Amino acid sequence: MIDFIAHNLAPIMFTSVMLMLLLGYPVAFTLAAGGLIYFVVGVELSHISSEIRLFWPLLQSHPERIYGIMYNDTLLSIPFFTLMGIILERSRMAEDLLDTIGQLFGPVRGGLAYAVILVGALLGATTGVVAASVMAMGLISLPIMLRYKYNGPLVSGTIAASGTLAQIVPPSLVLIVMADQLGRSVGDMYVGALYPALMIIAAYCLYIFAVTIIKPEWAPALPKEARTLGDGVTSLLVMIAIGTGLYFLGYHLLFTGVASAEWQLVAALAFGVVTVYVFALLNRGMKLNLISRLAQEVIIVMVPPLALIFLVLGTIFLGIATPTEGGAMGATGALIIATAKGRLNMAILKNALDATTRLSAFVMMILIGARVFGLTFYGINGNVWIEDLMLALPGGEYGFLIVVTIIVFILGCFLDFFEIAFIMVPLLVPVAQSHGIDLVWFGIILGINLQTSFLTPPFGFSLFYLRSVAPEGQWQDKVTGQMRAGIKTVDIYKGVLPFIIIQFLAIVTVISFPGLVMHYKGTPTTTDPGSIQIELPGFGSAPAPSFGQPDAGGGTAPAPSFGLPPPSFGSGPAPAPEGAAPAAPAPSLGLPPLDFGGGSPPAPAAPSAPPAAPATPDLSQPPAFN
Repeated sequence: MIDFIAHNLAPIMFTSVMLMLLLGYPVAFTLAAGGLIYFVVGVELSHISSEIRLFWPLLQSHPERIYGIMYNDTLLSIPFFTLMGIILERSRMAEDLLDTIGQLFGPVRGGLAYAVILVGALLGATTGVVAASVMAMGLISLPIMLRYKYNGPLVSGTIAASGTLAQIVPPSLVLIVMADQLGRSVGDMYVGALYPALMIIAAYCLYIFAVTIIKPEWAPALPKEARTLGDGVTSLLVMIAIGTGLYFLGYHLLFTGVASAEWQLVAALAFGVVTVYVFALLNRGMKLNLISRLAQEVIIVMVPPLALIFLVLGTIFLGIATPTEGGAMGATGALIIATAKGRLNMAILKNALDATTRLSAFVMMILIGARVFGLTFYGINGNVWIEDLMLALPGGEYGFLIVVTIIVFILGCFLDFFEIAFIMVPLLVPVAQSHGIDLVWFGIILGINLQTSFLTPPFGFSLFYLRSVAPEGQWQDKVTGQMRAGIKTVDIYKGVLPFIIIQFLAIVTVISFPGLVMHYKGTPTTTDPGSIQIELPGFGSAPAPSFGQPDAGGGTAPAPSFGLPPPSFGSGPAPAPEGAAPAAPAPSLGLPPLDFGGGSPPAPAAPSAPPAAPATPDLSQPPAFN
């Protein structure tokens, strides 16, 4: 029995620790306790199995490993992005966005559903926290959608799925943690996730469009009396066109003297957006009525969060700022926006700082536990066991990706994405590298997978968040005063099923078309070696010299002169071919011609005899001094 445990300690450790996590024990303490307990067991069994490489002095490495977590600059961006998201949530930005975009899409069937999806994407790009997005939209948009006779399962599914966009839309906390665990740049993860995120958002909107065609009564348009901002889409399009024109004017004329192309782009974009935004503020403040009220409110509400997104993501994509610097600018921008709207006070600031501190400490404690667990697991060759297990899967690269997708999906129903990222990802990275899988591509696949796990019944976290804010029984509409039916749990489960299917199709698409992610590498430059020409003085752009090799006409190509006068051996210049024009003298560069004297080149000197070997000293006699 002892021999069996010693030779199978890695799977026993992994299975027991995962079982404790699934039973609900605190993650950080479970990982650390499991690592220390099995460290003791491993040391005691190390004389039985040669696969166990643990000894007591190895415990002294833990302080340095923990300090290594604190030195990690990548993880510093987590509190910045968390603070930015919480400040924006407390400043009721989601409420403003849902109201304005809902009015914009109001005349369209399913307009409120489109608004929820787009606002979910914007909240994902600003808050980056699933719980905040789902609960905010559930509190704000769910009563409105039920008031205007939207289908209950469609409403709940749309809100739950849109809230999970914070998992994959940059600057997602998932992508930051994934980049750290994969050893890749956060900027590369953000750029790689851009197209898959846009594809998922478009697929959600396409599903709503299909519902409005097949079941139009499930997603009606807003009645005219509910569209308080009126019409005015044409005015909005005109303002967008003016802003675009100002951007091109700034880029091609006003800011051409800017040092770099990146800053020139930023300056021109800021010029166009700020001009339109200030005009909308003046139109509202001075009641000029030059543009419609709808266009005015859309510009005033939409520009600050979009500018904040560009401040964070745009500067990272352009290489102007690192992710940590982008997070710091985002947090500062969120404070400025909340202050400008008059919605920032000490209570909100204290609450945001407390929540940020708790989340940062939570991440740090899980990382410390994962380091303790990892030291023991690697010491008993657990990584080798995982690698051998995964490499033995049929199907090679795609077989590995399919199995990992299934495993992570199942674990995602029970564990938070932090736990999966800190426990599973470091074990899977060596196997992915053995298969030659790009790690950024692998990270995006895992990110979409974790997003899907938020929606799966019965343990999807997004379902719990929506259940906590959605009325289950009869509730009174505060606007109309009518009693309305609530949302049952089974309605939430039914509503998310189409979105789960969309998520699986997104995973299959990203696996089948890696180019959706690989564009982060840029366009490779290919050069034809045959087109390379070597330019040397005296040759111009002619091909490289042949140095005495036969030329195309059967003769011998002359040796290069490199701009120096030809050597003179006393026999005078060589006669020019008959009928040929006299050759121009080669440039002398101020040097006299080489003259060796005589009519022919001197014969090489005979090699001198090698020096005689020194005589061996007679060590029996005293040394003689001259």
